[in-house]
Amino acid sequence: MATTLKQIQSQKQKLAPRQVLQARLLQLNTLNLEQAIIAELEKNPLLEQVEPEENQETEEKDDTPIDDIDVSMEDMYSDESTYYLSEQKNEMPLPDRHTLLEDLIEQLKDLDINDHDREIAEEILWNTNEKGYLDTDLILIADRFELLEEELEPILYKVQRLDPKGIGSRNLEECLMIQLEDEPASLSHRIVNKHFDDFMHKRYEKILEKLDCTKEELHDAVDHIAHLSPRPGEGYLDRFQTVLPDVIVREDGEDWVITTNDGGIPEIRISQAYESQMKNNSLKKDAKRFIKDKMDLANWFIEAIHQRRLTMVNVMRSIIHFQPEWFAGNMDYLRPLKLQDVADMIKMDISTISRSTRGKYADTPYGIFELKHYFTDSIELKDGRNLGTFVIKRALERIIQNEDKQSPLSDDVLVDKLNLEGYTLARRTIAKYRDQMGYPVARLRKEI
Repeated sequence: MATTLKQIQSQKQKLAPRQVLQARLLQLNTLNLEQAIIAELEKNPLLEQVEPEENQETEEKDDTPIDDIDVSMEDMYSDESTYYLSEQKNEMPLPDRHTLLEDLIEQLKDLDINDHDREIAEEILWNTNEKGYLDTDLILIADRFELLEEELEPILYKVQRLDPKGIGSRNLEECLMIQLEDEPASLSHRIVNKHFDDFMHKRYEKILEKLDCTKEELHDAVDHIAHLSPRPGEGYLDRFQTVLPDVIVREDGEDWVITTNDGGIPEIRISQAYESQMKNNSLKKDAKRFIKDKMDLANWFIEAIHQRRLTMVNVMRSIIHFQPEWFAGNMDYLRPLKLQDVADMIKMDISTISRSTRGKYADTPYGIFELKHYFTDSIELKDGRNLGTFVIKRALERIIQNEDKQSPLSDDVLVDKLNLEGYTLARRTIAKYRDQMGYPVARLRKEI
């Protein structure tokens, strides 16, 4: 049998070390960024911390009137933010904690996959929500990489088997099945696999009849399922981690002033002692090469921090542009907004936008919100209008919370109630949103 050799030319994007560093720092929140800077100060002798006294002297020497400063809004980030000015700072040790997302990305290194598939796996992880579920359709991620949905299935399969198992699941049934896959002969596995709907609606008599088991066996199986994790993203260190806003948004007349929350972050620079030695040419060849390499890394690190600030400000300004109603005070209204919309506006890659919004918080006049809060899918109503799903869910939540708990509203009645508010949607859509928001069917919401 003849062997045919084929030469295939393909393009693959490979990030430069500087880009990798920028991406790594961008995905860190304020607390973890401070830890990363402290670690880099210990590791690279070419970096030194600027002492607060030096900052103060510099500020005192700068006599330029504020009104005469010509500076773009992107550069208006402060070393001492309004958040820290209004809150008394207390010295306290920072815990060395990784977020769940960081640990999951670290686990990808142990998988037997190539760099391209690892990049897709990271994109899947960046699109999981705080509960651990995939927050977008897999086909949309496939489109970004110009692949078919089925080509991403094997990668998603591996992501879902990371620790905690079930991360990246698309629904509760899939999440539970992944956690039960090592016990395929168990009654619990059979219940979730074959009779999930009966299980969710507590139709235990039907399950007893179909599976021909005793009540004791059913009780043990249901108890086992109840001890699985329905939300693999929760219960991790993330929820114990201090939430510090990454950007501060304040209204200034008809404009918004956006500052990065850098009050507690050490300011760093190239070591003046080493810099002078390099200029004097007083070093031997090997020492000079070593210092040059470290100086390049130090410059890249400083540049990456600066780039993170600019990106955060640009992303936040873009969000305000796309969500004027919310920032005008109507917190029940968000326009449909995708990561790609912001990426197109500020001319950056969508993965950059994903990194700059996941786990990042904005201190606004209305409270502290994760940047992901401002992104919502769109849905076309029966009258042809396109509306953000956030608006529908807010209205639905309001109706359910105000219902008579002794006689909760069925999905059909919820459809009618929303219709009266001007939102005409199919029953199955309302049921889907109710389920996504964590509200069970009417009979399970009934209180005695």
